[in-house]
Amino acid sequence: VPAGVPSVVRFRTPDQGITVVPDLVRGSVEFQNAELDDLIMVRSDGTPTFHFGVVVDDGDMGITHVIRGDDHLNNTPRQMHMIQALGYPVPAYGHLPMILGSDGAKLSKRHGAVNVLEYRDEGFLPDAVLNYLVRLGWSHGDQELFSREEMIALFDISAVNASASRFDGEKLKWLNQQYLKSSPAESLTAGFVEQLQRAGLEPASGPAPVAVIEAYRERATTLRDLAKSAAYLYAEPPTIDEAAVRKHLTPAINAPLARLFARLGELKTWTRGDLHGALEAVAAECGIGFGKLGQPVRVAVTGGTVSPPIDVTLELLGRDKVLERLSRAVSLTGSGAVA
Repeated sequence: VPAGVPSVVRFRTPDQGITVVPDLVRGSVEFQNAELDDLIMVRSDGTPTFHFGVVVDDGDMGITHVIRGDDHLNNTPRQMHMIQALGYPVPAYGHLPMILGSDGAKLSKRHGAVNVLEYRDEGFLPDAVLNYLVRLGWSHGDQELFSREEMIALFDISAVNASASRFDGEKLKWLNQQYLKSSPAESLTAGFVEQLQRAGLEPASGPAPVAVIEAYRERATTLRDLAKSAAYLYAEPPTIDEAAVRKHLTPAINAPLARLFARLGELKTWTRGDLHGALEAVAAECGIGFGKLGQPVRVAVTGGTVSPPIDVTLELLGRDKVLERLSRAVSLTGSGAVA
């Protein structure tokens, strides 16, 4: 090389024969050495390239297994040559198939969140995401749900499919829902509280998180959904569904609501049984079905038409909030403003 002329350092790859990569996922993969170029190890500015750096790093740290995406498969024979030349033991290689979008295209933001922290922020549970990922391209019979211990005990990289997997956001939501239903409520508390705070709600202003989780998780897909559904327990006043108000809080329901307000105010204890009994009694006294009273009460105290059973809803809200919101509903229906 002429003096002063910038130059690179290349690794001379064998020109003859083949290199066999014993891949843990794909089995033996053969490469013709004549088709492998002489990789640059050191750039003209003296800095090492990725391929040189990763080989030295793996060798220095005693890496025994390299598990990575199959987009790196073509790099492997070149890196194996470097490793052997440097006198390091060749690690075992396994190249996992890529994850594609539901349309078969390369996974991108339009297919869903691509940063695992985004899933956390959206209220997905760590074990649900882990369960979903381990099932992409691998299975153990028909089993869908795995504990971490089961994943460790049962997973076998040689059983991973070599073909690409497709990301299915709906399947991830389904899995997350199963974990929401089956996990101890106490283990979900921190995430639920975080979601309330993200929504600008103060957890201390409502019922204990564990009780809310127990009541709402059957219908929730994520912790964010759960917090959104339970927002009326913490917000004052709650968000109002105007269409629901027009439909259910009519002048015809004024007298039953007023009677229920009085009955609830007389309760000595505020339990689900007490509340159910009061609702049944008022409905019977007014000659209407339980549901004809329950839904207007639900709209009055939650602002919407969906919640757990009405007695559970009232118990969670507590005496003060229920009576305050019922009082507003009695005034509203009595004024004729919603007729």
